Amino acid sequence: MTETERNQGSAPADPAGIDEPHDVLAAEEFGIPGREGGIPGDPTGIREPHDVLAAEEFAMPAGAEPHTSGGGPGVRAYLPLALAALVLLLVVRRRR
Repeated sequence: MTETERNQGSAPADPAGIDEPHDVLAAEEFGIPGREGGIPGDPTGIREPHDVLAAEEFAMPAGAEPHTSGGGPGVRAYLPLALAALVLLLVVRRRR
């Protein structure tokens, strides 16, 4: 007999010898009571809404606003390119 055939066999007999279903889930046996009083009151006693979410109080910028700095890349963006061109020029002059 293969292991698959052994696994597909009938369930083992109940050690208590009872044939009818008799096990009860704990959720069915000991139900959790629902809220009877509704939402509890505010401990401070204030009745109107007064809490503010941090996302509303300190909004993050969306990022779609234009930058106030000058348009286009600055001189620093071209510095590595100019340095590479200078090194290439020096290498070409040495070879001659």
